[in-house]
Amino acid sequence: MAKAIRIHEHGGPDAMKWEDVDLSAPGAGEIRVKHHAVGLNYIDTYQRSGLYKLPSLPAVLGMEGAGEVLEVGSGVSDLAAGDRIAYANPMGSYSEERVMPADRAVKLPDNIEYQTAAAMMLQGMTVRYLLRQTYNVGPETTMLLHAAAGGVGLIACQWAKHLGATIIGTAGSDEKCALAKANGATHCINYNSENFVERVKEITGGKGVDVVYDSIGQATYPASLDCLRPLGLFVTFGNASGPITNFDVGGLGAKGSLYVTRPTLFTYVAQRADLLANANDLFDVVGKGAVKIAVNQTYPLAEAAQSHIDLESRKTTGSTVLLP
Repeated sequence: MAKAIRIHEHGGPDAMKWEDVDLSAPGAGEIRVKHHAVGLNYIDTYQRSGLYKLPSLPAVLGMEGAGEVLEVGSGVSDLAAGDRIAYANPMGSYSEERVMPADRAVKLPDNIEYQTAAAMMLQGMTVRYLLRQTYNVGPETTMLLHAAAGGVGLIACQWAKHLGATIIGTAGSDEKCALAKANGATHCINYNSENFVERVKEITGGKGVDVVYDSIGQATYPASLDCLRPLGLFVTFGNASGPITNFDVGGLGAKGSLYVTRPTLFTYVAQRADLLANANDLFDVVGKGAVKIAVNQTYPLAEAAQSHIDLESRKTTGSTVLLP
């Protein structure tokens, strides 16, 4: 038996209940984990609200965590009791302890703390596939990054700067823009006081950017497309303002033969070898200080509902960690 945050129906933050859940011993290929820190992510709010329908209820929320292995099931050879691990998927991290597939956990290097790991696995591995695989960012790249002061945004600013890119960020206040620039953004546009399409054109001398990374969704579409150079790539990887429902495929031709993709981390790390390559890349840039993980808020896990309220009202910056 362990405590966890569970929902019995989709809804607002008040649908989240702190309650006892039964835990079985780990089966074949599984491990039992004691969480030391749990990450908060926007996807948690989508799964809670029903924007992303869950296959069954009740369900324990949460996509990432870090902790120690208490017990391993049969057939698990690369992890042992006492190992420090972190993961981003499967769901169920809003819990004191859990049983999960061993092949989704990665060993933590000694120089990375539990809170840092819990704050960075989902967001950091997302940034890694976005900048290294979805579009291969380098010194020649000019990119537009929405929500540049958010959890993914601050990691992406630092990593893209490390790769030599020119980064145009957007954020909703001058304070958030200052934060994005302090983390490596070359420029930052306050979309509440400036038209970001006009500013992007101005900054790029009318050329447009190579790639747009957009986790906002409805509120920035189709304007994001108007920021791209011909043959540019629109990467829509989230919907903080609501999903894009009126996507105009024909418009891609008129706007310069544009490319569009809707990637997810889970496709990029479906194979264990890809998961390890991604995570080890992340551990490398964090370990050598090229990317610093800002844990700007912590909440007791039992008060996860308040963390959702603050996240959805855009009161948070950087990463948030829940403490069991």
